[in-house]
Parts: sequence; structure tokens; C-alpha cells
Amino acid sequence: MTTATLSSKFQISIPKKIRDALDFQPGQEFEFIAVGRSIRLVPKVSIKDLAGSAKGANPADYRDRGDRLADYASETGHRGGKLRAKSRT
Repeated sequence: MTTATLSSKFQISIPKKIRDALDFQPGQEFEFIAVGRSIRLVPKVSIKDLAGSAKGANPADYRDRGDRLADYASETGHRGGKLRAKSRT
């Protein structure tokens, strides 16, 4: 396990071993995602980087949130009221 120390300015350096393994570059932007009492650091992706990533996807199999909630309601016998998707945190 590799460790780093949070500075008095709340900055942290990503250890070289990790930077090299994940090919991080100077100036690269990241998203910080709080997961419980941990932080997930995810490289920010632009729309241009995503171009073509869904090539071959079949939109006929797509189910939106409403479809999933309707299926849940029919499986559980839930009647009326609001159904909410469970949080992943």
C-alpha cells in the first residue's frame, strides 16, 4: 500500500508509482467522489473522449428508470406513493 500526507493547504501528491501505473498527466482533471468515509478519485472524461464508446450498443434493450421502477412495483405489489431508486452511497 502506498501512502501520502495531506498538506496544511489540503493538497496531496499522488505517489509516482500510482501516477505511472495509471498514466496520469500534469494538468489532468479529476472528479472527487465521496464513498462512505473514503474518496474515489476518477479522471474527468470529456464528451469527445466518449465518442464511439457505445458503438454496437442495442438501444432496443434500453430500460429507463421509469421502466425499472414499474417492474419493481409489479414484482413487490407496491401500490401508490412515490418509488425512489436506492442510493448507492
